[in-house]
Amino acid sequence: MTTGTEALLLLLAWLSPAFPTGGFAHSHGLEWAVEAGDVHDEPSLLGWLADVLAHGSARADAILLRHAYRADAAMLAELCALGAALAGCKERYTETIGQGDAFARAALVWGSPRLAGLTAPIPYPVAVGALAADHGVAADDAAPAYLQAFTANLISAAVRLVPLGQTAGLRVLAALAPGISAVAHETRGAALDDIGGACFRADIAAMRHETQHTRLFRT
Repeated sequence: MTTGTEALLLLLAWLSPAFPTGGFAHSHGLEWAVEAGDVHDEPSLLGWLADVLAHGSARADAILLRHAYRADAAMLAELCALGAALAGCKERYTETIGQGDAFARAALVWGSPRLAGLTAPIPYPVAVGALAADHGVAADDAAPAYLQAFTANLISAAVRLVPLGQTAGLRVLAALAPGISAVAHETRGAALDDIGGACFRADIAAMRHETQHTRLFRT
């Protein structure tokens, strides 16, 4: 098991905004939510992201990541298929597979037998879980780090879209820390059957974004 500073450095590298996954190009439907007026200030952004964390795709991703961490080769391929099937529309599929495949390619620098053996499109949380397992980085560290990176990327998008000040974005990130910790903890023993969500407005936002007239983000 990789622990301490070494594990921290790996997670900081893999989940950094500078890691070449293309995360900066995705808003997870936030761009449409801003245009529709659902997200228009700091409190509305906080509420939107808190729901996505606790009841939406972020929670599902954390469960997928944890199962990918424990999976053998056959199960990992099944998780890739499940993660792809969970994408509720074309843009969600583009987002998770585009980032997952890019993450897997970049991970070759460190080496990952699990990822190297996959031929199917790889959802982002599955790729992160597999790489963490290959390098002995604890799932209990990888899951909250993934959720933090996911949240920070959407806050960065909202800062540009609403627009919000950088300080407002940081306040939202700080306020979401307990929620990130709670989801990371709650998913420790979650089964795949526990995957589900109730963030229908966020799902609709991702679908509507595809035909949005003016777009800065791919999703």
